[in-house]
Amino acid sequence: MAKVVLVVRILLGLVFFAFGMIGILNLVKAELPAGDAGVFSGILMTHGYMKFISLLEIIAGLLLLVGRFVPLGLVILGPILVNILLYHLLLDPKGIAPGIVVTLMEVFLIWAYRRSFRGLFDASPEIY
Repeated sequence: MAKVVLVVRILLGLVFFAFGMIGILNLVKAELPAGDAGVFSGILMTHGYMKFISLLEIIAGLLLLVGRFVPLGLVILGPILVNILLYHLLLDPKGIAPGIVVTLMEVFLIWAYRRSFRGLFDASPEIY
């Protein structure tokens, strides 16, 4: 099981590190989809929102690759994955498959590191 967790962690880290670098360095000139999906994407790119998301993807990918702060990397990726899925569910359904794959990888890793998230479900947490 530990080897499977390692492989999934490295793959997910590489995916988000690579796509984050592509976003920051503008390595791929993507054509905007038609309709509302294109308008929405254009607004996000024009106003720098996607640069910030790309930076977060790089950070989270590195955290997964290094392996020391995996739960923090998973927490950073959580809202990004929710937005990826919502974008595709609501605006551009044909491109949802990669989002589902990386979300399943994320859920698997959260399950593998579930002890690290135990405190989130504590009914009476300690105050420091």
